[in-house]
Amino acid sequence: MSQDSTHAQSRSVGVDDIGVRRQLADGTEESVTWAELSAVVIRVIPEGPWKEDVFIMLAGADGKGTAIPSGDPAADALIERLQALPGFDNDKFVEAMTTDADEAYVVWKATTTDA
Repeated sequence: MSQDSTHAQSRSVGVDDIGVRRQLADGTEESVTWAELSAVVIRVIPEGPWKEDVFIMLAGADGKGTAIPSGDPAADALIERLQALPGFDNDKFVEAMTTDADEAYVVWKATTTDA
């Protein structure tokens, strides 16, 4: 997950049984598989309401991952999938989605029994 990934325009986002892929406008791709998912963070930045200000950041065990803008058409399917993860903190997720604080909210972390 590059530092600039939250500022790069998505060309497409795919959510399926394997994982999540984000194709960027410049042709590069970011992805994480469900098997390698190690953390889910909701990142809120003070850009709204005119720019995207909430990102769903997915970190893989290998240090790679992707950041999906919450306004992306695939975000609803992604959120539904994430909320089914064992131990997903839905209360913290709701807090993150309803604030304008410049903050990162860890809503899920893999445990050794998740693998």
